[in-house]
Amino acid sequence: MSKNINPHIALHQTTSSILKHDVDHLQVIPLLAIKLLRLNRDNTNRAAELSTLISSEPALAEKVLSNVNSVVLLHYQKIKSIKQAILILGDSGVRQIALNQLIYNKLIYHKANFDFDQLFFWHHCLFVATLARTIATSLNYKDPDLMYSAGLLHDIGKIILETHAKNNYSDFIRHGRDGLDLSLQSEQSFFGLNHAEIGFVFCQQWKIPKPITAGVYCHHTMPDDHSHFADCKLEIAIISLANYIASVQGIGSTTAKYSPLLHPEVLNQFDIETIDIKELLNIVDNEMQNTCAMFGIKSPNLYKIRASLVETAIHCSWHVQHTNSLPGNISVKSLTIPHKSLDPDEIIPATLAAIQQYFHFERLIMLNINPKQRNLETTYNWPASLKDSSLQHFNIPMDVLPNTLLGNLRERKAVIINSNHPENKILLEPFKVDEFLLLPIVSNDRLVALLYADNHLSCRLMDPQCITYIAPIIHELGIALANAQSFILERNRAELDSLTGLSNSRKLSEFLSNLFRQDISQLSQIAVGFIDIDFFKQFNDSCGHQVGDEALVMVAQIMRSLTRPGDFIGRYGGDEFVFVLQSTDKKGVYSYAERIRLEVEQQGKTLSRQFLGHEITISVGISLFHQEFNSYEKIISAADTAMYQAKQQWRNCVVIV
Repeated sequence: MSKNINPHIALHQTTSSILKHDVDHLQVIPLLAIKLLRLNRDNTNRAAELSTLISSEPALAEKVLSNVNSVVLLHYQKIKSIKQAILILGDSGVRQIALNQLIYNKLIYHKANFDFDQLFFWHHCLFVATLARTIATSLNYKDPDLMYSAGLLHDIGKIILETHAKNNYSDFIRHGRDGLDLSLQSEQSFFGLNHAEIGFVFCQQWKIPKPITAGVYCHHTMPDDHSHFADCKLEIAIISLANYIASVQGIGSTTAKYSPLLHPEVLNQFDIETIDIKELLNIVDNEMQNTCAMFGIKSPNLYKIRASLVETAIHCSWHVQHTNSLPGNISVKSLTIPHKSLDPDEIIPATLAAIQQYFHFERLIMLNINPKQRNLETTYNWPASLKDSSLQHFNIPMDVLPNTLLGNLRERKAVIINSNHPENKILLEPFKVDEFLLLPIVSNDRLVALLYADNHLSCRLMDPQCITYIAPIIHELGIALANAQSFILERNRAELDSLTGLSNSRKLSEFLSNLFRQDISQLSQIAVGFIDIDFFKQFNDSCGHQVGDEALVMVAQIMRSLTRPGDFIGRYGGDEFVFVLQSTDKKGVYSYAERIRLEVEQQGKTLSRQFLGHEITISVGISLFHQEFNSYEKIISAADTAMYQAKQQWRNCVVIV
């Protein structure tokens, strides 16, 4: 951002005009918090001053001591004074706890039904603060505590807008649902200034240390060499990176799906390769659990993207925002953007299309290595017209590949295959070409596929130099595929019941929520059913939980074997299972439920000896869609009621409402 950073009247006046009260008369954070923020490691008597400041407010001192005692190891005696707490935990740890308490108690309100979720915002601030301090420590920065404070305050402009603006931040988020993003430019259009500028105005008023103010004002951009904050580029870069990583992991300052870009100059301030992001995130995760426990709040229930995804996203952002180009003014942006997806069906075709567009190959084919069958098989190809060709189902045994090619693959080297060597004939003939290019794709340090490229129509020769330029893109593709696989595994863990392998109740809610967005004519053919194992508690008490688990797995396997693709089955919890059938009617769903009931009854009898004489049966309750069901919760409730009716009647039966 190339603007005069010194406070000026226009910015101050604009801030006052959009707030309910004048800036000069607005006490946003407590005076004691401001004093704590001004403490730095240059203070020769910092520990003594910190003790005096905290002890001056008995309520705060009591809260700090309570928190300190909760995190200190058990073999210590109970800590009864701030001085003792500082001796054991250090002035840094005690100052951090006090700051957190003061800002949280003043700014964060437990409000329901507001678009700006303040607890979510607070979790973001704590995460950025903790990660910023951890990054600063890994870089041997002189005062990591300063970076913690900057991280804690970096988005304070948003909370000021939410709590003190005439049109609050919740209004802005609601406005954003109409197509407006949550960028600084959009804030500028909506409020007349952005959250970084409003935060800057208050930091200046409070006389907050310059590095903290710089982090608040410039964490979405970088100052130029003539800026007042030109000497704070490292501090700004640390806050920017921490904020970016938090957003990439789904821990943004709002629940809205918006992620800031990482300014390219951030990575000029330090060598990103020296930072072990995976280790840093492990440290931050552990600290965050303790910190969130102090405030009685839970971390957001989100899919956690692993450190490798963060590293790739940083790398992609660097390429996307730089003006780097490949020969012929090819923008790297269009080649790396596909890798930001976590769906291989998006990543691979988009990458193949981009490579064809810029390198002018006539055919591109992804050949997966099938380790079980020991062959190469087509999985993706480009252009789309190849979809119906004979190459769509092409495969070739690994055992017949030429030794020279196998040697290159073992070394993970790209190679041009041509007719100069007779042994290559077995590969050239299926593709009906005299020459093609093969590039190895490595994911998680394992060779997983080959990218095939040729010029089968023009017979234009392959230029060996193109390998140099394509190799980095293929490398990123391999990383992106590894990220996609990690994400799929994490998603499955979040959506699948670990015992039975069926979907869980969360996945049921997502499935039904999507269904209920459809037209009512399609909903009229759905049915939801609940299955409950009869007398399961008695069964568990008699046979033990391990045998009980075997019974649950048996029911799950029966449901899986009798359910059509496209229909939903899951474990709702305990001994309850659920199914959702589409394109069905009363007769169809009853027939389906009866087949499951009878199969469970038969297998239950067969396994009764294994189950210590108990015969497993189930009760099934079913609800067909009705026009009065204006939400999926109502059809679930109706099916649950039907299931209890089945249990109250005579069990081992099916009831439909």
